[in-house]
Amino acid sequence: MSIPDQSEAVDAVDADPTDPEQPGLTPRQARRIRIVVASVMMVAIAAILAERLASRSSLLVVADYGMALILCGLVIELSRSGRTRLASWLLGVGLVAAVAADWLILP
Repeated sequence: MSIPDQSEAVDAVDADPTDPEQPGLTPRQARRIRIVVASVMMVAIAAILAERLASRSSLLVVADYGMALILCGLVIELSRSGRTRLASWLLGVGLVAAVAADWLILP
């Protein structure tokens, strides 16, 4: 590395996460956002489950929405441990799968 390259590398490492010039979120902010999103989705899924059980009581309904609730809890735990990208993908793919199962499989 030449001397200008080394100074650029040091600047990147010593970057201040609260600097408004830097784009993006800090890791702590990303974790908190994922936790809040998963918690809100968990409450919404619980409300949908209650509504679905009132209209049609089925073991498939409980299984589908129960798995979605478990998925949201798993996403919260993954976010707490610092696996925010994995948690984001899992939340997105899992919720799409739960909605698809509700639409395609459930009577």
